[in-house]
Amino acid sequence: MSTILECKGLSHSYGKKKALDDVSFTIGSGKIVGLFGPNGSGKTTLIKILAGMIHDENGTVSICGNPVGIKSKAVVSYSPDIMPYRNDRKIADILESYALMFEDFDRKEAEEVLEELEIHSDDLVGKLSKGNSEKLQIIIAMSRKAKLYILDEPFSGIDPVARENIVKTILRMMPEDSSLLLSTHLIGDIEQILDEAIFLKDGKIVLHKPVDEMRDEKGQSLSDEYMEEFR
Repeated sequence: MSTILECKGLSHSYGKKKALDDVSFTIGSGKIVGLFGPNGSGKTTLIKILAGMIHDENGTVSICGNPVGIKSKAVVSYSPDIMPYRNDRKIADILESYALMFEDFDRKEAEEVLEELEIHSDDLVGKLSKGNSEKLQIIIAMSRKAKLYILDEPFSGIDPVARENIVKTILRMMPEDSSLLLSTHLIGDIEQILDEAIFLKDGKIVLHKPVDEMRDEKGQSLSDEYMEEFR
C-alpha cells in the first residue's frame, strides 16, 4: 500500500493560540478517513494546510511524495465548508472553469451526476437550496481524478435520505487507489464507509485507528467512542 498523505510534527498558531500542536499521521492509498473533533479543535486549519491555503506552518506535509505546492495541488481535490461560487454564476460556467483549470476534471461525469440529482447546467448558484449547494460542491470535487479528496463539512444542509444517496455517489465516483479525508459532525451517517478515524482535540491527535479495530476493542460504535472521548 502506497502512502498518499504524511504529516510530521505539524504545528500552526494564530497569534498566541496554537491551532495545531505536533500533529503526525499517515494515510495510505484506498482509504476513507474521518476527521473528527469539536469546534476549535484544529480540523479546518489542518485541512487548509493540506489544501495549500495556509503556508506558514511548522513541520512537514507530503502528498504523494511532494510537499504542499503546485505538484500536490494537482492531485488534491478540496471542497471547503463554505460555498466558494458567486450567486450570479451558472452551473455550466463553473463546470467550464474547472475543466480549464484541471486536466483531470471530468465535465461529462459532473454534468451527468448533477442531472441525476436534479441540478441543471443552466441553474444559478444563488437559486440553489443549501442542500443542493452542498451537493454541487461535492460532485465538482469528486469529478476530478485526484489522489486525495478532502471534504470539509459536506453534509450539514443535506437531509438524511439525500445524505445516504450522496454518500453512495461519492463511493461510486472515487477511484479505488485514491483516498478521502472527510470532516463532519455527522459521524453516524458516514461511520459505515470509514476505514480509519482521527480525533483532534485542542490541536493534538488523541486517536487515530482503524474503525473496525475500535469496534473490536470496546464493542461500541464510532459515535459512542467520540462521545466518550469528548464528553
